[in-house]
Amino acid sequence: MKVLMINGSPHANGNTYIALYEMEKIFTKEGIETEILHIGNKDIRSCVACGQCAKTGRCVFNDLVNEAAGKFEECAGLVVGSPVYYASANATLVAFLTRLFYSTHFDKTMKVGAAVAAARRGGLTATFDELNKFFTISGMPVASGQYWNGIHGTAAGEAEKDIEGLQMMRTLAQNMTFLMKSIALGKEKYGIPQKEPFERMNFIR
Repeated sequence: MKVLMINGSPHANGNTYIALYEMEKIFTKEGIETEILHIGNKDIRSCVACGQCAKTGRCVFNDLVNEAAGKFEECAGLVVGSPVYYASANATLVAFLTRLFYSTHFDKTMKVGAAVAAARRGGLTATFDELNKFFTISGMPVASGQYWNGIHGTAAGEAEKDIEGLQMMRTLAQNMTFLMKSIALGKEKYGIPQKEPFERMNFIR
């Protein structure tokens, strides 16, 4: 069982990483394989709605998005971490996730998702909500912790002083582990829920 962790911060070892690393320690203890993919400092362009991925199953821009697609398909869970900029996620991360989720055609149902935000002070919950939308549109159960998943700090390393935030990350990882293992057992016994054919409705014709 594997969890893919996305570091959406430009800083590889900043406060977002501290949050992810605190989770990673729990995953390792529970026998869950992890990989942290640092994308926040990459040159990742946004989706241009060309529609080519509908034909090929991969994004027309052959960058880190396509590289991450296979890792995403193999994992049982996805953790996405972002710093907070103007009460929203890092735009590079949003571009990455938009193309990753839209261009990949494998079934994401029952992969467990978790969002984590790091901020100086405010904007955590707005960023948390923004990231969770990628999971919920894809049939992915969302792991919860003991509060809205956030950690505080300004300068790199300050998040290590946020005792409550670190506890949130550990609790989130423990809950996510339980959920992934429970879903794995459920799949063995019951399979995954059958889906009705998708009915697309346009309001303007």
